Amino acid sequence: MIRVLLADDHPLVRQGMRAVLDAVGDIEVAGEAGDGREAVRQAVELRPDVIVMDLQLPALHGIEATRQIHSQVPDAAVLVLTMFEDDATVFAAVRAGALGYLVKGADGADIVAAICAAAAGQPVFGAALAGRLRTWFASPPPQDSPFPELTARERDVLDHLAAGLSNAEIGRHLHLSSKTVANNISAILAKLHLTQRSQAIIRARDAGLGRPR
Repeated sequence: MIRVLLADDHPLVRQGMRAVLDAVGDIEVAGEAGDGREAVRQAVELRPDVIVMDLQLPALHGIEATRQIHSQVPDAAVLVLTMFEDDATVFAAVRAGALGYLVKGADGADIVAAICAAAAGQPVFGAALAGRLRTWFASPPPQDSPFPELTARERDVLDHLAAGLSNAEIGRHLHLSSKTVANNISAILAKLHLTQRSQAIIRARDAGLGRPR
């Protein structure tokens, strides 16, 4: 029996996934989590064989949840199931410890097959993603990019913010209006689940951002 934890913030998605998996005789849904922190907690408590992980989760982003689960429950396989298929997100998930990566829209049979493969320790990727991974691993791996949930522009703004620049100064450096900078900072705080820019500065500096200017 393969025990599965479903981590997705949409109850209807979890309900649909459970219905698909309940119809399979050798797969048991051991638990459900609606946010990243709960996914980590349940993974530690339930010790499932496979965690089906969305990435855009509240409380804790799915990539960071994957990293924590991989560290605390190394025998559990994380199978990412998300709508994002850009290279940066795929590679960040793999570096965080995901064993497989599927894009939402995959049919039930593909998801079941992927869960069975992940439970057996086999990496699982769609054909297009597998080709991109082969190309990536054939060349020197890029340095890990902190905060993969942020866009490149948001990371630039955060980098300048961590260097101690004001909104106006960031705008001059990046050729943005102060309003655009403020909007980017609001998005950064929301994505990192922070409430104050001082918290973002601390997180960014801990990750190595904030080079002197």
